[in-house]
Amino acid sequence: MLEYHQFKKSTLSEEEWDRFVDQSDNGTLFHKRAFLNYHPKDRFKDASIYIVKDRKILSLLTGAVIEREGKRILASHPGASYGGFVYKSDLNFKEAHELVDLLIDYAKNLKVDRIQLTVPPIIYQTKYSNYIDFALYRSGFTYLKRDVSSIVQLDFDDTKLLETYRAEARTATKKAMKQGIRIAECENFDEYYEILKKNLKLRHNVNPAHSLEELKRLKKMFPVEIRLWGAFLKDKLTAGVCNFSVNPNVVLAFYISHDESFQEYRPVNLLFYEIMKQYRKEGFRFLDFGIFTVNMEPNWGLGRFKENFGARGIFRDTFYKDL
Repeated sequence: MLEYHQFKKSTLSEEEWDRFVDQSDNGTLFHKRAFLNYHPKDRFKDASIYIVKDRKILSLLTGAVIEREGKRILASHPGASYGGFVYKSDLNFKEAHELVDLLIDYAKNLKVDRIQLTVPPIIYQTKYSNYIDFALYRSGFTYLKRDVSSIVQLDFDDTKLLETYRAEARTATKKAMKQGIRIAECENFDEYYEILKKNLKLRHNVNPAHSLEELKRLKKMFPVEIRLWGAFLKDKLTAGVCNFSVNPNVVLAFYISHDESFQEYRPVNLLFYEIMKQYRKEGFRFLDFGIFTVNMEPNWGLGRFKENFGARGIFRDTFYKDL
């Protein structure tokens, strides 16, 4: 028999929670208490739970109660890119249904009006399974949205990586090589963040989701998982990408940015060429470029840019059920 426990009222430690994430089939950096804790304690009303079967943890679910459009919603934690159930590889079909039934019971006890879950794309799993998706749909959940995330499969031969790029990207990458662009992992967060702010303001009229201080704090908390890569012309940072190694399978390009005045050098192209080779060498299976749709509205130019590097689209799904 399964039973759930609300994390904040339990005796389960944060270290035990995070250890389960590390040992799971599909857990990510965004499911860890260490990551969620970087937010101020009063920013979100945490409602995370863990589910026990035969005195052992079967699954975790990060969540928070939010108010939106007059509804109380039990949602995937707003401070993270993904939520949904975290489980081990041996989760069976019946258990998937039991987890969803327990979630609905929990939501009713919280007296919320809706459940809303954003689940990690399937590539974040070690053993692919749609058990949870099926159980959600069978229990009355439906899609709130199905965004598309750009994925590059890191299964190439190093000597043939350029052949997987479109002609435009191949030419630009070779140009960057000839013009002396150098790629290196670095700690130039201040310089990088200024470029990032200008880029986002110019292209989308928005600010980064994280402040510079938050980004530095996350880097300090996860020095191995969060890495900044820069494209340099001599000692000048011309472009950068902050990558999150989200789990052993996937590295996520979280923030991509370049200085417009150095566009002619095509630093971003060489940046991703070298990053792909490095992470493949380290054993990662996928590079997630992130979504190029927002609430199912495509950004055609962004999608085309990512496809230049051999990216293809997979779903990043958000399910919901009104109670």
